[in-house]
Amino acid sequence: MSPRAVGLWRVGSGVLVLAVLAYAFSERIAAGDDNPFDFFGYFTNLTCLLTSAVLIAVGARGVTARRVPNCLIVARGVALASLIVVAVIYNVVVPGTGSAPPWVSAVLHVAFPVAVALDWLLVGDRPPLPWRTLWLVLPYPLIWLAVVLVRGATDGWVPYGFLLPERGQLALAGTVGGLLAALLAAGVLTWSVSRVPALLPRPAAPGR
Repeated sequence: MSPRAVGLWRVGSGVLVLAVLAYAFSERIAAGDDNPFDFFGYFTNLTCLLTSAVLIAVGARGVTARRVPNCLIVARGVALASLIVVAVIYNVVVPGTGSAPPWVSAVLHVAFPVAVALDWLLVGDRPPLPWRTLWLVLPYPLIWLAVVLVRGATDGWVPYGFLLPERGQLALAGTVGGLLAALLAAGVLTWSVSRVPALLPRPAAPGR
């Protein structure tokens, strides 16, 4: 598969998910909730937004035959680890609890994580990620958790019931610890897969 074809697929996937997020936000606006901090306070929405941006950036470089810097490859790994947690929590731990239209939830919680995972597994343009960079899966979720917990303690808004302040500090600490452990496990899986030969040959591009 040519770098251009892979790049176009990635850009198209990112743009499609951005369109789905825009639609979902427009539905919230129509319902009288136009606060973007609430909408992107959901880990799913924020993660899909950031992953789309990474895919578009990586895909655009493939389309124009430019080298993809290592920082973007690591960002893809971090994004995939976060999406794995999104998919597992929504589909296994608390299935069907979203408030978005069912097709939107299906795209964000199933189709997009699967597509990003298959991209990582099948396309051979990602080198083995150094284990010393595994810690990078944590800063983004930690920042998100910090903002959410501060909001919960101040204005009372949290995106998910398991982060409600009234559950108590011990329960919240256990939840946060469990989420971070799940992210590390997803990161280990992602970093491990980067060492598995891809099923599709590595696209050859100038400067790579």
